[in-house]
Amino acid sequence: MLLAGGSGLVGSFITPYLRAHHELRVLDVRPPQHADMVEYVEGSISDPVAVASALDGVDTFINLVMRYPQDGRNTEQDLPTIRANYEVNTLGLHLLLWTAQGMGITRGVHTSTMSVHYRARDWYPSEEYVPRDTPSAYGFTKGLGEIICEYFARWFDMRLIALRITGPRARADYLSERREPKVPGLYVTDEEDLARAYLAALDAVQVGHGRFDPVFIAGDEHQQEHNLSKARQLLGWEPQSHRYLDEG
Repeated sequence: MLLAGGSGLVGSFITPYLRAHHELRVLDVRPPQHADMVEYVEGSISDPVAVASALDGVDTFINLVMRYPQDGRNTEQDLPTIRANYEVNTLGLHLLLWTAQGMGITRGVHTSTMSVHYRARDWYPSEEYVPRDTPSAYGFTKGLGEIICEYFARWFDMRLIALRITGPRARADYLSERREPKVPGLYVTDEEDLARAYLAALDAVQVGHGRFDPVFIAGDEHQQEHNLSKARQLLGWEPQSHRYLDEG
């Protein structure tokens, strides 16, 4: 399996969990943190030669590439932010999916973000009902990325799931921020919960074809802000890492 952008924050979190179930290859401009667990292909998601080389011999993929993340309330942007986000979130994603389907790889998981939405809401009732109305360049291009996924599902018969994640954290940071929140209203998501969501999504895309599903993934076990019923129904997923808060 290919982890595009697997050397980044989320990729580094989930690699040890995924490695227990899959052989992994990482495509990234930087070497992966867990070099002993993966095969590494140096290159960018926007480089067609590197993408084709990284996809050769794999049967599925997770796109984890992200740059210059912003929350869903932020309109601040500059030229590097604009260029970087369009390069990886639209051009790079389109290139990845186009190359993959051309090689017969039609099933994969895309990392999206809750920041595709305007984040001043206090309730997100469903993935399909809440508009992709973010003010941020990062969230806007991530929203365009979901449209690209829809396009490839419709016209190239791909089976794709986008996980709209929020607040990804390593275990120690997750526990710390759950006990003493740094950002009011942010539901951080533990590395293990994230990995379980990706593994469940990989299983889910093995069924059906010509379909795209966005799914909320958040460490909001009481569903105070996020309706996680689709994650439960489609993926069999719900956050569980809050149980570690009782372990001292």
